[in-house]
Amino acid sequence: MNRQGRPTAPAAASGEAASGTWTGNRALDLQESLLFEQGGWERTGVDLPEAELADDRLGGLARTAPIGLPGLSEPEAVRHYTRLSCKNYAIDMGLFPLGSCTMKHNPRLNEKVAAMPGFADIHPLQPVSTVQGALEVMDQLSRWLSVLTGMPGVALSPKAGAHGELCGLMVIRAALEARGDARKRVLVPESAHGTNPATAALCAYDVDPIPATPDGRVDVAAMREKLGPDVAAIMLTNPNTCGLFERDIVEIAEAVHAAGAFFYCDGANFNAIVGRVRPGDLGVDAMHINLHKTFSTPHGGGGPGAGPVVFSEALAPFIPPANVVRHGGGFALREDVPHAQVGRMTAFHGQMGMFVRALTYMLSHGGDGLRQVAEDAVLNANYVRESLKDVMTPSYPGPCMHEVLFDDRFLKDTGVSTLDFAKALIDEGFHPMTMYFPLVVHGAMLVEPTETESRASLDEFIGAMRALAVAAKNGETERFAAAPRFAPIGRLDETRAARQPVLTWQPPEPKQAAE
Repeated sequence: MNRQGRPTAPAAASGEAASGTWTGNRALDLQESLLFEQGGWERTGVDLPEAELADDRLGGLARTAPIGLPGLSEPEAVRHYTRLSCKNYAIDMGLFPLGSCTMKHNPRLNEKVAAMPGFADIHPLQPVSTVQGALEVMDQLSRWLSVLTGMPGVALSPKAGAHGELCGLMVIRAALEARGDARKRVLVPESAHGTNPATAALCAYDVDPIPATPDGRVDVAAMREKLGPDVAAIMLTNPNTCGLFERDIVEIAEAVHAAGAFFYCDGANFNAIVGRVRPGDLGVDAMHINLHKTFSTPHGGGGPGAGPVVFSEALAPFIPPANVVRHGGGFALREDVPHAQVGRMTAFHGQMGMFVRALTYMLSHGGDGLRQVAEDAVLNANYVRESLKDVMTPSYPGPCMHEVLFDDRFLKDTGVSTLDFAKALIDEGFHPMTMYFPLVVHGAMLVEPTETESRASLDEFIGAMRALAVAAKNGETERFAAAPRFAPIGRLDETRAARQPVLTWQPPEPKQAAE
């Protein structure tokens, strides 16, 4: 074995046959072994002197065996992670059509502002007098969110969309309890994001699903039949998960309010209507906002996220602390919210870096620019829909909003599945669209191009989709069954990988010589 853990020349025949090269590399497509396979166990990338401690203060828990981590030099470690990064698709490489997630470009201006010392260096335990600028940013962000949604109450602290849902439902429960109203049911459309019923269940509510009409929208008649004195709220996404605007939204809100319940709107798709429609005017009582989707902060991914929640006048008195208020010519954090029955949603005040990025985006676009964001997002999705409707099958008639939903009817009798189609798209250099979601559509393919794509990039994506659709109909099943052929790793057994994941690396057992 060589120092990278790869076979030396005599043993490289199989790798050479597969790739045509001795190393297994193909130009800049570099084969990269695991970090554990590269580093030597007997060395470290840093030389440290032996520590002389009279008392290790570990109470007898000091390590007695090697730490079990490979040792690499700095250039070896840097090369490893750089090579891995080149194997990952990203929005900086091309169009990311993942429906329902809004994977759009994040302007670098946002990052420059967030990295300014006054924002990047502050600490949540600093005296309030030393963070007046940060509090003003939070105040301005709250005002923008309030104006854009038409809702007076704002809670900034929730860390993500699902956390914002939890905040919204907890506030609704607090408002109901304050009036002595113990309601136990929450209505949730069948096409809702999975976090909606999960949040309702977490708040000890019974989840009652609402069916959809053939045109992909909430069945208002079925909803009316389910309304009753035990219904606490409805959780509805608008535009919905099928990429359609709920035309009966005002009628739904009026019916819910007449039953004494509250209207929670999942704001995941606010980017499709921002600047054009104010949810408060539609009768919404609470709505979380994914800052990464609408206002271009980084898309979480396990890192920092932000899911502020806006509230109607009826719910505003119950929002959780702490809230930024104007005080003595400056700003302060108000902890003693009089009517709040919901405690802090997080230890501190939210994700400051995300607040700065979102406000930067808002100020650089202005109200008219944000309106254009929504218009361009809807325009791009409909451009994709109209360009592909003759070779693919849109799930619902008529224009869509910010995302277009296809199903697998165009693949009937081809031997090609939605999964096969998506895997073949990887070979074309694109991340696949959302597959098999929403569940109400068979073989769903949900595509969201976002507003940040040019017509040229859309045309390239559309061309790849058309070519694959034609290939499937022409019987080129082997092309799909073998896909992806050009990715660093071929098709995996995804079911087995999910059910039997290998989470730790084990060194190979030494082979014993035959007797």
